[in-house]
Amino acid sequence: MPELGVNIDHIATLRQARKTYEPEPVTAAALAEMGGADGITIHLREDRRHIQDRDLQLLRQTVAIKLNLELSVADEIVGIACQVKPDQATIVPERREEVTTEGGLDVISHREATRQSIDRLRAAGIAVSLFLDADRRQIEMAKQLGADAVELHTGQYALARGAAQQEQLVALTNAGKWICDLGMTLHAGHGLNYHNVVPVARIPKMHELNIGHAIISRAVFVGLHQAVREMKQLVVI
Repeated sequence: MPELGVNIDHIATLRQARKTYEPEPVTAAALAEMGGADGITIHLREDRRHIQDRDLQLLRQTVAIKLNLELSVADEIVGIACQVKPDQATIVPERREEVTTEGGLDVISHREATRQSIDRLRAAGIAVSLFLDADRRQIEMAKQLGADAVELHTGQYALARGAAQQEQLVALTNAGKWICDLGMTLHAGHGLNYHNVVPVARIPKMHELNIGHAIISRAVFVGLHQAVREMKQLVVI
């Protein structure tokens, strides 16, 4: 039965649009937990476009469920993670010009930087997941580098339609098997919503789904507690 991690970055995006004190990500995390979330996911970007350092500190103090921190391999950000000690760190690619993360890590080309970050995080007692495309070579390298889990990038699946989406689902399913066969935990996320999440949730041994934009968008109309509850009902199959 997959766990649901709720990404609350967009709560902070709305706050930062006015550079004010509301809406409060800590309140969003509490409501998501009440709605049935198994984890709270946030991304501390190098440019601090949404989540701020104080958010991470406060969430570490208040979140009673899993706290999953998305981060780049930048020394400063990894150092902050090692100090704050989230339950899980998910290493993602990061470019200043992108609106949101646009693809998986290339751990083959950046193996040494990735290895150093994984070693630092694991030494601090933090489980490490890598955000990867459904590419066997990248997944095998994740194992070599010592990752605990791989989060499959589901963006192409989410954008595809009809037969093309089914092809993407097959690729994700195959990649999920490779991940599990190598002894790592299977996660997935990016672009998942109320219409496309069920097939991904049904991939064998799927352990965790991280979903943000769709839930926050739904919450605009029904409230965060209800939006999380509706997504949890789809994920728990």
